[in-house]
Amino acid sequence: MGYRTWMRYFTPSAVHRRLGLVCLGVGLQHGVLPVVGPRVLDHYVAVVVSKGRGWFAVAGGERQEVVAPALLWLVPGVGHHYAPDPVQGWEECFVDFDGSAVESYVELGYVTPGAPVVALSDVVPVRDIVSRIVRCARGGSPLAQVDASAAVHDLLVALRRARADSTPSGGSLLEALARDALLPISVAEIAARRGMTLPELRAAVRRSTESGLKDHLLTLRLNRAKELLATTRMPVQEVAQAIGYEDAAYFSRLFTRRVGVSPGRFRESRAQAVPGGWSSRIPSPDDPPLVPTDEPG
Repeated sequence: MGYRTWMRYFTPSAVHRRLGLVCLGVGLQHGVLPVVGPRVLDHYVAVVVSKGRGWFAVAGGERQEVVAPALLWLVPGVGHHYAPDPVQGWEECFVDFDGSAVESYVELGYVTPGAPVVALSDVVPVRDIVSRIVRCARGGSPLAQVDASAAVHDLLVALRRARADSTPSGGSLLEALARDALLPISVAEIAARRGMTLPELRAAVRRSTESGLKDHLLTLRLNRAKELLATTRMPVQEVAQAIGYEDAAYFSRLFTRRVGVSPGRFRESRAQAVPGGWSSRIPSPDDPPLVPTDEPG
């Protein structure tokens, strides 16, 4: 059994690189592909194996089994070595990319150099984005470099959502935390509600979000506070209580430190953006978003 391969490469300019993320290449391959490596690259590559199986190894390490659907992260400066099954082969697509923005994706847990083999679930959205990059590479448009690089952002998000340990919204644990975050209870009580110890909950949140538990909960609370400030006349004291803080002054200090303006200033800056004026009802997180209406006010 042989193999088929197609690939194209981009040469971004200095201006393109200042965007923070650039696409360097894209490829589609299937069959009994040659063994790759051992080698070391100077940029990142996302290799998505959609069919088949094989193996992967970091230079000097043991081989890990790769079973489709799976993602291989190739990172700069780290030797790697991999190949599909020598009889059945596999089907893959790959995207080469680089830029200063990748560091943030690593910090946020979207790119995982420490876990180079990642099990995936549904890869159809991922392959759709790769197809977009392929079209950019084939089209020869002067916009192709920027279009392809923008698609890499979408690709990294799609790969994060496609991880086998996640639901489309990031996982049932995070969904539960989004509800618990607004309750006036301690982080220890939040862990107990999930049937976990506090260290277990912290570790689970760190794996899923690359942020600490308290920081994640604070982000959820502040997001909700912004919604209430922007869409209701609720006093700041009531906004604080609605997101789990009895002390309005403490809430205001937290809000100002994280957002950069006080709750009152934030409300003033958003007041004109509210269709139909202020509401006196406390909106639910499940309410549909506010939309403009043609009806007279």
